Amino acid sequence: MTSTTVSGASAEALAAATPPGRDRYVDLLRVASLGVVIAGHWLMAVPVPGADGGIHVTNLLALVPRLQPVTWLLQVMPVFFLVGGFAHATALASIRRRGGGYADFTRSRTARLLRPTAVFLGVWLALALGVALAGQDQGLARVALRTAVQPLWFLAVYLGLVALAPVMWRLHQRFGVRVPIVLLTVAIGVDALRFAGHPRIAVLNLLVVWAGVHQLGFFYADGTLQRGGRRLALLLAGGGLGSVVLLTTVGPYPISMVGVPGETVSNMSPPTVALAAHAVWLTGLVLLMRGPATRLLDRARVWQAVVAANGLAMTAFLWHLTAAFLVLLATRGLAAGTPGSAGWWATRPLWLAAAGLVTAVLVLAFRRFDTPRPTLITTGSPARAAVGAAMCTLGVLGVSIVGFGGLLEGRTATLLVVPVTAPLALALVALGASLLRAAPLSAGTAVTFNGEHS
Repeated sequence: MTSTTVSGASAEALAAATPPGRDRYVDLLRVASLGVVIAGHWLMAVPVPGADGGIHVTNLLALVPRLQPVTWLLQVMPVFFLVGGFAHATALASIRRRGGGYADFTRSRTARLLRPTAVFLGVWLALALGVALAGQDQGLARVALRTAVQPLWFLAVYLGLVALAPVMWRLHQRFGVRVPIVLLTVAIGVDALRFAGHPRIAVLNLLVVWAGVHQLGFFYADGTLQRGGRRLALLLAGGGLGSVVLLTTVGPYPISMVGVPGETVSNMSPPTVALAAHAVWLTGLVLLMRGPATRLLDRARVWQAVVAANGLAMTAFLWHLTAAFLVLLATRGLAAGTPGSAGWWATRPLWLAAAGLVTAVLVLAFRRFDTPRPTLITTGSPARAAVGAAMCTLGVLGVSIVGFGGLLEGRTATLLVVPVTAPLALALVALGASLLRAAPLSAGTAVTFNGEHS
């Protein structure tokens, strides 16, 4: 294996320096979940000719509905939030051992995500301005300006969970399994109101469902899930999958675990109880695979590959749709055969290779902005940190909803219940980030640390 540079050191050197107690499986899950999401986005994006003669993009699952059950295996975003719960529990323990508190945790974890995201948003903002001023904000260009930032919804939710993690960890320590049970009960109530004719309340599940999945990560962090052994893993996998089957056949939920154009209800946006059941099934599957995967990760070359991929995963996630649109623009979206046909599938390896190659180029250009930095433990205000994190959460979510298409036209989208524009959403991010900046140090409080499993 080549010595890929990650965060200023080679992957080989970092792999060799891995502490004996590190859970390598968590790192694999993080890389694998983001990798599957990226590949899924590339496969689902299907260019089709529009009535205006231009190229438009639709979803493969809408064109080939029989593929929708595949999302029961490949919709792996819940795994990322499961890993997030574990990582936050570990980072909290690390910070507290060094005398830090809420503000230190929130600021360090948020900064780790916002640095590469700010660069990504800055580039797309400049592109949007250039396209608008040139009068080209139309067709595939407008689709790209609106769509490339949509995956940031997950980052927004994750930022919100960062702000809540210290509180949720304390609740976990005190109440244990009752916390996810309460969250699931709330999610059921929200869905009941949603289907009873109150669709606006569904947005609450954006936090409730993902917080419940994140909470499962705490049970992995304290060893509860591992101690349950194969029996618990089978119970979670079987119970979760059985619930998904019932909810999507007898119940009112769609089969697909990702949003499909034209469907009145999406299991993903906002998430439903069906997606919560899906997360339980995936948790059981993850536990069943832990033993064989851990043994595989003991091999030096395999672990080095995971270390190298971990250093690039976030950058690749941010830029993978940009790469896809660049390939579409270069090829004018031409593909052989009808989507879903044998000829069409035969072209998919070439399409994936092209998107992967362009993503690799973008990663080389931007990965330096996604490197962990030592953080100072300070006397920062918890309230200020909480407000800053909340503003960043809302701002990033707002950008993901409104996009950059129609930037100079004042295009708006509804964030929760408030209309926002892209400039307003970006201003929220900037103001929130300024509030999260480290407070002035008091004498003797400067201590550096790096969060574990970052």
